[in-house]
Amino acid sequence: MGPDVLDMQGNLPPEAQEKIEELQDLQETAQQVAAQKQEAESELTESETALEELDDVDEDTQMYQQLGGLLVETEYDEAKEDLEEKVDSLQVRVDTLEKQEERVQQQFEELQSELQQMLGGAGGALGGAGGA
Repeated sequence: MGPDVLDMQGNLPPEAQEKIEELQDLQETAQQVAAQKQEAESELTESETALEELDDVDEDTQMYQQLGGLLVETEYDEAKEDLEEKVDSLQVRVDTLEKQEERVQQQFEELQSELQQMLGGAGGALGGAGGA
């Protein structure tokens, strides 16, 4: 007869407990990644909007850029270039976070199925052993 899914005290075997803890960790990671992605997407939208608005501004207009708590005078070209760079780097960040999100989701699903096999599989082995 195979090992029982639950030990004498009705606890899960250590391997199953370990997988459950890993699943909880992955869930936490997934939430963090999702929050970071949401923040980056929001910043990206903001920067893209600012870049579009810049197209409607006359190139000779006096412009200011925020540096920390200060407003500093800046050139149109410089402001546009800075915004374009920001948009590019945010796009890369969003893409990276999306890939990370997919990886975490994949790991989560694999772990979940391993845990189900561990718990369900042991029960199946017990049931099948009776005919031997």
